[in-house]
Amino acid sequence: MMRHAIGIDLGGTSVKYAVVAADGAIRFGGELPSRADEGAESVLEQLTKAVAACRGYAAQEGIDLEGVGIGTPGVVSEDGRTVLGGAENIVGWENVPLADRIEAATGMVCRACNDANAMALGESLFGAGRGVTDAVFVTVGTGVGCGMLVGGRLFRGYRGRGMELGHITVKCDGEPCACGGVGCLEHYASTAALVRRYVHLTDCGEADGRTVVARYHAGEAAAVQAMEEHWMYLSHGIASVINLFAPQRVVVGGGISEAGAFYFDRLREGVRRQAMDVCAAETEIVPAMLGNRAGALGAAGLILGEH
Repeated sequence: MMRHAIGIDLGGTSVKYAVVAADGAIRFGGELPSRADEGAESVLEQLTKAVAACRGYAAQEGIDLEGVGIGTPGVVSEDGRTVLGGAENIVGWENVPLADRIEAATGMVCRACNDANAMALGESLFGAGRGVTDAVFVTVGTGVGCGMLVGGRLFRGYRGRGMELGHITVKCDGEPCACGGVGCLEHYASTAALVRRYVHLTDCGEADGRTVVARYHAGEAAAVQAMEEHWMYLSHGIASVINLFAPQRVVVGGGISEAGAFYFDRLREGVRRQAMDVCAAETEIVPAMLGNRAGALGAAGLILGEH
C-alpha cells in the first residue's frame, strides 16, 4: 500500500499544503495566508488549519497519513523540532518549538527543516536533482536560499545551522542586510533586490519581477541595467559555491528563474566567467522542475524519506 504524508511549505505570505504519496504524486493540496505579520501564534494557527484540511481529505479517501513535514524560513534545530531564528519575514519566528506545537495540536508526528532544504529535498527526490549525489539547490525569491546534497544526503552544516548562501558577502562596502550583516548576496541578488533596484532607477513607485522582465525584453534601459546587476551578483554567489564544492549540478528555482531560457543563458555566462574552470568542469546549471510544489514535496519527504 502506498505511503502518504502531509507536506507544508511555509512562506512569508502563504502556507502551501499537500497530501503527498511516496512516489511524489500530490493527492490533494491548497493554500492559506500565513499571517506572518501577526506573529508566531497566528502562523501556528494557520499551520494547524492546513493539517486539518489534509486530514479531512485523507479521511474521505481512506488514506493513512504517517506524519507532517514542514519547510519553514529560518534556521531549524538539528533534530528538526525547533525554529531557532533567522526568519526575517515572519514576526516572532524565533525559538519556536514548531514540531512540539504541531504534534500537540494535531496528534501527528511532525518534523521540520529550513525551506530551502525542503526545496532541495523535493528536487532531489522527485525533480531536477534526481540521478546525482552532489548538488546545490538555490531559491531566488524574496530572499536567496540554499540547500545542498553531498554524497547523496542533505548537508546542513554543524547542528543544522549552515547553508545560508544568501548571506555570503558579495560587496564588502555594501548596504546593510536584514540579517545584520553588510553586502549580502540576498540584498543584491534576490527578486526583491531586483525590483527595489528597478524602482530606484525609474522612480516608478512600485513594480514586480514580471514587470522588470517584460520591460527588459522591451529594451528599457533601467530594466536592462537592473537585470544585468542581478545576474552579476547571483552568478558571483553561485560561482563561489561551485569553487568550494564542485557540485555535479546547480538547480535554481524561485519565481524569477521561471522567466525563460534567456535567464539561464545569461546566468551560465556569468558563472563561467567567475568560477574556476577546474571546479566547474563537470557542473551543469539547470532550472528547478517542481516550481512552487518543491517545498511541500520535500517537506513530505522528511517523513517519507531517509534524509
